[in-house]
Amino acid sequence: MLKISKRGQNMPESPIRKLVPYSENAKQKGINVLHLNIGQPDILPPSNVIEKINNFQVKKIEYSHSAGIEEYRSKIAKYYNKINNTISYTDILITTGGSEALSTVLNCICDPGDEIIIPDPYYANYNGFSNAGNIEIKAVKCTINEGFQLPKISDFEKKINKKTRAILICNPGNPTGALYTLSEIKALAKLIKQHNLFLIADEVYREFTYDQLTHHSILTLEDVQKNTIVIDSISKRYSMCGARIGCIVSKNKEVIDTALKFSQARLSPPIFGQLAGIEALNTKQSYFTKVIKEYTKRRNILVDGLNTIPGVKCPKPKGAFYCIAELPVDNTENFCRWLLEKFHFQNTTIMLAPANGFYSMDNSVNNQVRIAYVLEVEKLKLAIKILQKGIEKYNN
Repeated sequence: MLKISKRGQNMPESPIRKLVPYSENAKQKGINVLHLNIGQPDILPPSNVIEKINNFQVKKIEYSHSAGIEEYRSKIAKYYNKINNTISYTDILITTGGSEALSTVLNCICDPGDEIIIPDPYYANYNGFSNAGNIEIKAVKCTINEGFQLPKISDFEKKINKKTRAILICNPGNPTGALYTLSEIKALAKLIKQHNLFLIADEVYREFTYDQLTHHSILTLEDVQKNTIVIDSISKRYSMCGARIGCIVSKNKEVIDTALKFSQARLSPPIFGQLAGIEALNTKQSYFTKVIKEYTKRRNILVDGLNTIPGVKCPKPKGAFYCIAELPVDNTENFCRWLLEKFHFQNTTIMLAPANGFYSMDNSVNNQVRIAYVLEVEKLKLAIKILQKGIEKYNN
Protein backbone atom coordinates (compact mmCIF):
# COMPACT_ATOMS: atom_id res chain seq x y z
CA MET A 1 0.00 0.00 0.00
CA LEU A 2 1.32 3.42 -0.97
CA LYS A 3 1.66 5.79 1.95
CA ILE A 4 2.87 9.26 2.81
CA SER A 5 5.88 9.64 5.11
CA LYS A 6 5.39 10.50 8.77
CA ARG A 7 7.45 13.60 8.10
CA GLY A 8 4.96 14.64 5.42
CA GLN A 9 2.00 13.83 7.63
CA ASN A 10 3.51 15.91 10.43
CA MET A 11 4.20 18.91 8.21
CA PRO A 12 1.98 21.69 9.62
CA GLU A 13 -0.43 23.70 7.52
CA SER A 14 0.35 27.37 7.12
CA PRO A 15 -1.89 29.51 9.37
CA ILE A 16 -1.32 32.27 6.82
CA ARG A 17 -2.72 30.29 3.88
CA LYS A 18 -4.90 27.54 5.35
CA LEU A 19 -8.09 29.62 5.00
CA VAL A 20 -7.43 30.43 1.33
CA PRO A 21 -10.23 28.10 0.05
CA TYR A 22 -12.76 30.05 2.14
CA SER A 23 -11.41 33.31 0.75
CA GLU A 24 -11.68 32.01 -2.81
CA ASN A 25 -15.27 30.89 -2.21
CA ALA A 26 -16.16 34.35 -0.88
CA LYS A 27 -14.68 35.98 -3.97
CA GLN A 28 -16.64 33.63 -6.22
CA LYS A 29 -19.79 34.94 -4.53
CA GLY A 30 -18.79 38.48 -5.49
CA ILE A 31 -17.57 39.50 -2.02
CA ASN A 32 -14.46 41.66 -1.78
CA VAL A 33 -11.82 40.22 0.58
CA LEU A 34 -9.30 42.46 2.32
CA HIS A 35 -6.16 40.36 2.79
CA LEU A 36 -4.62 41.16 6.16
CA ASN A 37 -3.44 37.57 6.61
CA ILE A 38 -0.20 37.71 4.65
CA GLY A 39 2.82 40.00 4.44
CA GLN A 40 2.32 40.89 0.78
CA PRO A 41 2.66 44.69 0.73
CA ASP A 42 0.65 46.77 -1.73
CA ILE A 43 3.55 49.25 -1.75
CA LEU A 44 5.28 49.27 -5.12
CA PRO A 45 8.89 48.15 -5.54
CA PRO A 46 11.45 50.86 -6.34
CA SER A 47 10.79 52.29 -9.81
CA ASN A 48 14.39 51.66 -10.90
CA VAL A 49 13.90 47.93 -10.24
CA ILE A 50 10.69 47.76 -12.28
CA GLU A 51 12.39 49.63 -15.12
CA LYS A 52 15.30 47.18 -14.99
CA ILE A 53 12.96 44.17 -15.09
CA ASN A 54 11.00 45.62 -18.01
CA ASN A 55 14.21 46.11 -19.95
CA PHE A 56 16.05 42.87 -19.28
CA GLN A 57 18.23 42.03 -22.26
CA VAL A 58 19.72 38.56 -22.02
CA LYS A 59 20.64 36.12 -24.78
CA LYS A 60 20.84 33.07 -22.51
CA ILE A 61 19.02 32.15 -19.32
CA GLU A 62 21.78 30.18 -17.64
CA TYR A 63 22.72 28.97 -14.19
CA SER A 64 24.62 31.32 -11.95
CA HIS A 65 27.28 30.21 -9.47
CA SER A 66 25.58 28.08 -6.80
CA ALA A 67 26.51 30.71 -4.20
CA GLY A 68 25.02 33.46 -6.36
CA ILE A 69 26.35 36.00 -8.85
CA GLU A 70 29.63 37.44 -7.53
CA GLU A 71 28.64 41.00 -8.52
CA TYR A 72 25.47 40.63 -6.48
CA ARG A 73 27.25 39.21 -3.43
CA SER A 74 29.80 42.01 -3.62
CA LYS A 75 27.06 44.66 -3.67
CA ILE A 76 25.34 42.99 -0.71
CA ALA A 77 28.65 42.98 1.15
CA LYS A 78 28.93 46.73 0.52
CA TYR A 79 25.42 47.16 1.98
CA TYR A 80 26.42 45.20 5.09
CA ASN A 81 29.66 47.16 5.45
CA LYS A 82 27.52 49.93 6.97
CA ILE A 83 26.94 47.50 9.86
CA ASN A 84 30.18 45.49 9.86
CA ASN A 85 33.04 46.61 7.63
CA THR A 86 34.66 43.17 7.67
CA ILE A 87 31.86 41.50 5.66
CA SER A 88 33.13 40.18 2.31
CA TYR A 89 31.25 38.67 -0.61
CA THR A 90 32.71 35.30 0.46
CA ASP A 91 30.68 35.59 3.69
CA ILE A 92 27.44 35.66 1.67
CA LEU A 93 25.49 32.92 -0.09
CA ILE A 94 22.44 33.72 -2.23
CA THR A 95 19.35 31.55 -1.75
CA THR A 96 15.89 31.08 -3.21
CA GLY A 97 14.23 33.41 -0.73
CA GLY A 98 14.80 33.76 2.98
CA SER A 99 12.97 30.47 3.45
CA GLU A 100 15.66 28.46 1.70
CA ALA A 101 18.29 30.44 3.59
CA LEU A 102 16.94 29.36 6.97
CA SER A 103 16.19 25.80 5.87
CA THR A 104 19.75 25.48 4.60
CA VAL A 105 21.25 26.91 7.78
CA LEU A 106 19.29 24.46 9.94
CA ASN A 107 20.54 21.59 7.77
CA CYS A 108 24.09 22.88 8.20
CA ILE A 109 24.10 23.08 11.99
CA CYS A 110 21.54 20.50 13.17
CA ASP A 111 21.22 16.75 13.00
CA PRO A 112 17.89 14.92 13.46
CA GLY A 113 16.88 15.15 17.11
CA ASP A 114 18.79 18.38 17.76
CA GLU A 115 17.03 21.40 19.25
CA ILE A 116 16.78 25.13 18.62
CA ILE A 117 15.35 27.73 21.00
CA ILE A 118 12.95 30.39 19.70
CA PRO A 119 10.97 33.20 21.40
CA ASP A 120 7.28 32.30 21.17
CA PRO A 121 5.21 33.29 19.12
CA TYR A 122 7.35 32.98 16.00
CA TYR A 123 7.05 32.92 12.21
CA ALA A 124 4.90 29.86 11.48
CA ASN A 125 7.11 28.47 8.72
CA TYR A 126 9.88 27.87 11.26
CA ASN A 127 7.78 24.84 12.24
CA GLY A 128 7.88 23.53 8.69
CA PHE A 129 11.63 24.00 8.32
CA SER A 130 12.36 22.28 11.62
CA ASN A 131 9.92 19.45 10.93
CA ALA A 132 11.56 18.75 7.57
CA GLY A 133 14.88 18.21 9.34
CA ASN A 134 13.42 16.42 12.37
CA ILE A 135 14.64 19.29 14.55
CA GLU A 136 12.79 20.11 17.75
CA ILE A 137 11.79 23.65 18.68
CA LYS A 138 12.00 24.66 22.32
CA ALA A 139 9.90 27.79 22.74
CA VAL A 140 10.41 30.56 25.30
CA LYS A 141 7.10 32.31 25.85
CA CYS A 142 6.59 36.04 25.26
CA THR A 143 3.35 37.70 26.39
CA ILE A 144 1.00 40.22 24.82
CA ASN A 145 0.85 42.15 28.10
CA GLU A 146 4.59 42.85 27.80
CA GLY A 147 4.41 43.73 24.11
CA PHE A 148 6.10 40.45 23.14
CA GLN A 149 9.50 41.72 24.22
CA LEU A 150 12.38 39.29 24.59
CA PRO A 151 11.94 36.95 27.59
CA LYS A 152 14.45 36.87 30.43
CA ILE A 153 17.81 35.35 29.51
CA SER A 154 17.35 32.92 32.40
CA ASP A 155 14.27 31.56 30.59
CA PHE A 156 16.44 30.77 27.56
CA GLU A 157 19.10 29.18 29.72
CA LYS A 158 16.56 26.80 31.25
CA LYS A 159 15.93 25.36 27.77
CA ILE A 160 19.59 24.68 26.96
CA ASN A 161 20.77 21.07 27.05
CA LYS A 162 23.26 18.84 25.23
CA LYS A 163 20.98 18.72 22.15
CA THR A 164 20.71 22.52 21.80
CA ARG A 165 22.43 23.92 18.71
CA ALA A 166 21.14 27.46 18.29
CA ILE A 167 18.90 30.30 19.36
CA LEU A 168 16.77 31.69 16.52
CA ILE A 169 15.25 35.18 16.64
CA CYS A 170 13.31 37.31 14.17
CA ASN A 171 14.20 40.97 14.63
CA PRO A 172 12.08 43.02 14.01
CA GLY A 173 9.59 40.30 14.71
CA ASN A 174 7.10 38.45 12.59
CA PRO A 175 4.36 37.97 13.83
CA THR A 176 4.61 40.45 16.73
CA GLY A 177 6.44 43.54 15.46
CA ALA A 178 8.72 43.39 18.51
CA LEU A 179 12.13 45.08 18.23
CA TYR A 180 14.99 43.95 20.45
CA THR A 181 17.25 46.45 22.18
CA LEU A 182 21.04 46.48 21.98
CA SER A 183 21.29 45.27 25.58
CA GLU A 184 19.00 42.33 24.76
CA ILE A 185 21.09 41.40 21.71
CA LYS A 186 24.29 41.61 23.77
CA ALA A 187 22.74 39.44 26.49
CA LEU A 188 21.95 36.77 23.88
CA ALA A 189 25.52 37.04 22.59
CA LYS A 190 26.88 36.43 26.08
CA LEU A 191 24.63 33.39 26.45
CA ILE A 192 25.58 31.74 23.15
CA LYS A 193 29.27 32.35 23.84
CA GLN A 194 28.95 30.78 27.27
CA HIS A 195 27.22 27.67 25.89
CA ASN A 196 28.95 27.55 22.47
CA LEU A 197 25.75 27.92 20.44
CA PHE A 198 24.84 29.60 17.17
CA LEU A 199 22.69 32.74 17.16
CA ILE A 200 20.56 32.93 13.99
CA ALA A 201 18.78 36.21 13.28
CA ASP A 202 16.07 36.58 10.67
CA GLU A 203 16.57 40.27 9.85
CA VAL A 204 14.44 40.64 6.74
CA TYR A 205 12.48 43.57 8.24
CA ARG A 206 15.50 45.52 9.49
CA GLU A 207 14.69 48.63 7.43
CA PHE A 208 11.25 48.97 9.00
CA THR A 209 11.52 50.38 12.52
CA TYR A 210 9.35 53.14 13.92
CA ASP A 211 9.33 56.00 16.46
CA GLN A 212 13.02 56.79 15.79
CA LEU A 213 14.04 53.39 17.16
CA THR A 214 17.14 51.64 15.82
CA HIS A 215 17.57 48.07 14.64
CA HIS A 216 20.60 46.32 16.13
CA SER A 217 21.98 43.57 13.90
CA ILE A 218 23.80 40.58 15.35
CA LEU A 219 26.52 41.37 12.79
CA THR A 220 27.65 44.11 15.19
CA LEU A 221 28.57 41.52 17.87
CA GLU A 222 32.33 41.46 17.41
CA ASP A 223 33.26 38.78 19.96
CA VAL A 224 30.87 36.12 18.59
CA GLN A 225 31.40 36.52 14.82
CA LYS A 226 31.83 32.77 14.30
CA ASN A 227 28.60 32.05 16.20
CA THR A 228 26.29 34.42 14.32
CA ILE A 229 24.29 33.77 11.15
CA VAL A 230 21.99 36.32 9.50
CA ILE A 231 19.04 35.40 7.28
CA ASP A 232 18.01 38.13 4.86
CA SER A 233 15.76 38.67 1.85
CA ILE A 234 14.71 41.28 -0.71
CA SER A 235 11.05 40.27 -0.41
CA LYS A 236 9.90 42.76 2.22
CA ARG A 237 12.62 45.42 1.98
CA TYR A 238 11.83 46.22 -1.64
CA SER A 239 8.29 44.77 -1.90
CA MET A 240 9.65 42.02 -4.17
CA CYS A 241 8.15 38.91 -2.55
CA GLY A 242 7.82 37.00 -5.81
CA ALA A 243 11.46 37.46 -6.82
CA ARG A 244 12.37 34.71 -4.31
CA ILE A 245 15.84 35.93 -3.44
CA GLY A 246 17.38 35.70 0.01
CA CYS A 247 20.81 35.19 1.49
CA ILE A 248 22.88 33.75 4.33
CA VAL A 249 25.49 36.01 5.91
CA SER A 250 28.11 34.65 8.30
CA LYS A 251 31.78 35.10 9.17
CA ASN A 252 31.86 31.36 9.93
CA LYS A 253 33.56 29.92 6.85
CA GLU A 254 32.58 26.36 7.73
CA VAL A 255 28.90 27.34 7.78
CA ILE A 256 29.13 29.08 4.39
CA ASP A 257 31.11 26.22 2.85
CA THR A 258 28.59 23.66 4.12
CA ALA A 259 25.67 25.78 2.91
CA LEU A 260 27.31 25.86 -0.51
CA LYS A 261 27.18 22.06 -0.69
CA PHE A 262 23.43 22.13 -0.10
CA SER A 263 23.13 24.95 -2.64
CA GLN A 264 25.04 22.97 -5.27
CA ALA A 265 22.41 20.24 -4.95
CA ARG A 266 19.79 22.71 -6.19
CA LEU A 267 22.26 24.13 -8.74
CA SER A 268 21.47 27.86 -8.78
CA PRO A 269 19.32 30.59 -7.22
CA PRO A 270 16.93 32.32 -9.67
CA ILE A 271 18.92 34.34 -12.20
CA PHE A 272 16.29 37.01 -12.91
CA GLY A 273 15.69 37.56 -9.21
CA GLN A 274 19.42 38.10 -8.70
CA LEU A 275 19.60 40.61 -11.55
CA ALA A 276 16.65 42.47 -10.02
CA GLY A 277 18.38 42.28 -6.64
CA ILE A 278 21.52 43.90 -8.06
CA GLU A 279 19.44 46.84 -9.22
CA ALA A 280 17.49 46.98 -5.94
CA LEU A 281 20.70 47.77 -4.10
CA ASN A 282 20.86 51.04 -6.08
CA THR A 283 17.63 52.19 -4.39
CA LYS A 284 17.96 55.60 -2.74
CA GLN A 285 17.26 56.16 0.95
CA SER A 286 14.36 58.45 0.01
CA TYR A 287 12.41 55.33 -1.02
CA PHE A 288 12.72 53.82 2.47
CA THR A 289 11.97 57.14 4.16
CA LYS A 290 8.70 57.33 2.25
CA VAL A 291 7.82 53.68 2.88
CA ILE A 292 8.55 53.89 6.62
CA LYS A 293 6.37 57.00 6.87
CA GLU A 294 3.54 55.11 5.18
CA TYR A 295 3.88 52.02 7.39
CA THR A 296 3.97 54.22 10.50
CA LYS A 297 0.71 55.84 9.45
CA ARG A 298 -0.87 52.47 8.74
CA ARG A 299 0.32 51.03 12.05
CA ASN A 300 -1.10 53.94 14.02
CA ILE A 301 -4.46 53.84 12.25
CA LEU A 302 -4.79 50.07 12.64
CA VAL A 303 -3.57 49.62 16.22
CA ASP A 304 -5.36 52.68 17.57
CA GLY A 305 -8.53 51.55 15.82
CA LEU A 306 -8.27 47.99 17.12
CA ASN A 307 -7.87 49.20 20.69
CA THR A 308 -11.13 51.17 20.45
CA ILE A 309 -13.08 47.93 19.87
CA PRO A 310 -14.47 46.63 23.19
CA GLY A 311 -12.51 43.59 24.39
CA VAL A 312 -9.68 43.92 21.85
CA LYS A 313 -6.07 44.26 23.01
CA CYS A 314 -3.22 45.08 20.63
CA PRO A 315 0.24 46.32 21.64
CA LYS A 316 1.84 48.80 19.25
CA PRO A 317 4.57 47.18 17.12
CA LYS A 318 8.01 48.78 16.97
CA GLY A 319 9.04 47.26 13.66
CA ALA A 320 8.09 45.08 10.65
CA PHE A 321 4.45 45.42 9.50
CA TYR A 322 2.50 42.98 11.66
CA CYS A 323 0.68 43.07 14.95
CA ILE A 324 -0.99 40.47 17.13
CA ALA A 325 -4.40 41.33 18.54
CA GLU A 326 -6.35 39.56 21.24
CA LEU A 327 -10.06 39.32 20.37
CA PRO A 328 -13.11 38.73 22.58
CA VAL A 329 -14.09 35.49 20.80
CA ASP A 330 -13.94 31.85 21.89
CA ASN A 331 -11.79 30.61 19.01
CA THR A 332 -10.13 32.86 16.43
CA GLU A 333 -9.70 30.09 13.86
CA ASN A 334 -13.45 29.49 13.86
CA PHE A 335 -14.05 33.24 13.86
CA CYS A 336 -11.71 33.88 10.91
CA ARG A 337 -13.40 31.13 8.91
CA TRP A 338 -16.83 32.52 9.85
CA LEU A 339 -15.82 35.98 8.60
CA LEU A 340 -15.06 34.51 5.19
CA GLU A 341 -18.04 32.15 5.03
CA LYS A 342 -20.89 34.02 6.64
CA PHE A 343 -20.16 37.69 7.19
CA HIS A 344 -19.60 40.79 5.12
CA PHE A 345 -20.16 44.52 5.48
CA GLN A 346 -20.55 46.78 2.45
CA ASN A 347 -20.03 43.61 0.39
CA THR A 348 -16.56 43.26 1.92
CA THR A 349 -15.01 40.95 4.48
CA ILE A 350 -11.53 40.48 5.93
CA MET A 351 -9.04 37.63 5.98
CA LEU A 352 -6.92 37.36 9.13
CA ALA A 353 -4.37 34.78 10.27
CA PRO A 354 -5.31 32.86 13.45
CA ALA A 355 -2.38 33.31 15.83
CA ASN A 356 -2.46 29.79 17.25
CA GLY A 357 -0.40 28.68 14.25
CA PHE A 358 2.39 31.04 15.31
CA TYR A 359 2.71 29.52 18.78
CA SER A 360 4.30 26.29 19.89
CA MET A 361 1.96 23.55 21.11
CA ASP A 362 3.03 24.25 24.71
CA ASN A 363 1.99 27.91 24.55
CA SER A 364 -0.94 27.76 22.12
CA VAL A 365 -3.64 30.43 22.35
CA ASN A 366 -7.14 30.48 20.85
CA ASN A 367 -8.09 34.16 21.05
CA GLN A 368 -5.42 36.00 19.03
CA VAL A 369 -4.91 36.89 15.36
CA ARG A 370 -1.98 38.20 13.36
CA ILE A 371 -2.80 41.21 11.20
CA ALA A 372 -0.52 42.55 8.46
CA TYR A 373 -0.93 46.28 7.81
CA VAL A 374 -0.02 45.95 4.15
CA LEU A 375 -3.06 47.75 2.70
CA GLU A 376 -3.71 51.46 2.25
CA VAL A 377 -5.19 53.48 5.11
CA GLU A 378 -8.79 53.64 3.82
CA LYS A 379 -8.90 49.87 3.48
CA LEU A 380 -7.52 49.47 7.00
CA LYS A 381 -10.23 51.80 8.34
CA LEU A 382 -12.87 49.68 6.61
CA ALA A 383 -11.24 46.51 7.97
CA ILE A 384 -11.54 47.86 11.53
CA LYS A 385 -15.26 48.52 10.99
CA ILE A 386 -15.76 45.04 9.56
CA LEU A 387 -13.93 43.45 12.48
CA GLN A 388 -15.95 45.36 15.08
CA LYS A 389 -19.28 44.56 13.45
CA GLY A 390 -18.17 40.98 12.90
CA ILE A 391 -17.28 40.49 16.57
CA GLU A 392 -20.63 41.95 17.63
CA LYS A 393 -22.60 39.62 15.35
CA TYR A 394 -20.45 36.55 16.06
CA ASN A 395 -20.96 36.88 19.82
CA ASN A 396 -24.75 37.44 19.60
